Amino acid sequence: MANLKVNTVSGIGTEGPVLDGGLHFRSENYMTLPKGDTTQRGGTLGIFGGGYTASGIVSPGPIDFIIIQSQGNAVDFGELSVARQLAGTASSKIRALFGGGNTPSMSDVIDFVTFSTQSNATDFGNLTVARVNLAGTSSDTRGLFAGGQTPSNSDVIDYVTIASAGNAVDFGNLQAVKYGMAGCGSQTRGIFAGGYTPTNLDVIDYVTIATTGNAADFGNLTAGRRNVRGCSSHTRGLFGGGNTGSKVNTIDFVTIATTGNATDFGDIITVTEGGGACSSLLRGVFGGGNSPSYLNTISFVTMETTGNASDFGDLTLARQSNNGTSNGHGGLS
Repeated sequence: MANLKVNTVSGIGTEGPVLDGGLHFRSENYMTLPKGDTTQRGGTLGIFGGGYTASGIVSPGPIDFIIIQSQGNAVDFGELSVARQLAGTASSKIRALFGGGNTPSMSDVIDFVTFSTQSNATDFGNLTVARVNLAGTSSDTRGLFAGGQTPSNSDVIDYVTIASAGNAVDFGNLQAVKYGMAGCGSQTRGIFAGGYTPTNLDVIDYVTIATTGNAADFGNLTAGRRNVRGCSSHTRGLFGGGNTGSKVNTIDFVTIATTGNATDFGDIITVTEGGGACSSLLRGVFGGGNSPSYLNTISFVTMETTGNASDFGDLTLARQSNNGTSNGHGGLS
């Protein structure tokens, strides 16, 4: 048994209460001591998968990762189950999914990685239709994959339950057939912005992730563009880069809970289209792309402010048509 002693105030550094004797911890619950450093315990993991270089589709399909709260170069995470470009992404706090893409044939493959384990992707299931250059978004439970080329343009929205491997199910349809959109969202809404069909679009669609049904009109980007990438906090959706007829470094933003047109946020550090994006609740990150050479550049912004992006670091390989997601984006609680 421990005895509590109270020392006389002596002014020599030994004053105050002292526990003397054997100490025991009793609880009806378990206590787990934290492991790793602060970054490993509390950082949001962003990943970038797949892509294309001057030599073609990158094989065997590299997956890089970063800690979004820090800055620095990306590190190898593993490989996709099928090397490809222009997939759609969705994620929970546990799993990241890559759906569809070009291998170079149209793919319906959905594969996944577990954020906590650096390893190669594992088969999850299949989309309802094989397609490329689609967009993705997600909540804690559902992942959505929208649009793309089949090779004709598609308005299909599929969904999966992220915790359970299996084939995708029909969710509804976009307002129009299109590809090359940005996807992002909040815990309740999924947003799909921009695209091409057969002209550059400024249209922003939205859906309620927990239900099924067709997309509704949200508003418009500041300019029509394709191959744009999206990321979000709980409140804001950001749309970066793309092609309006020429490549741009524009970042737009919207307030996800309302509807309305996008507003200028600032600029990515270089003009680019076809890179990847991911986010924490504070930072939006854009990596890779084409400008017109293949980029390994990663840049970031603070999402609740406005302003131009700053340098974050570099991907392990310069490439375009890669895709990104994280375990701490705006669709997660």
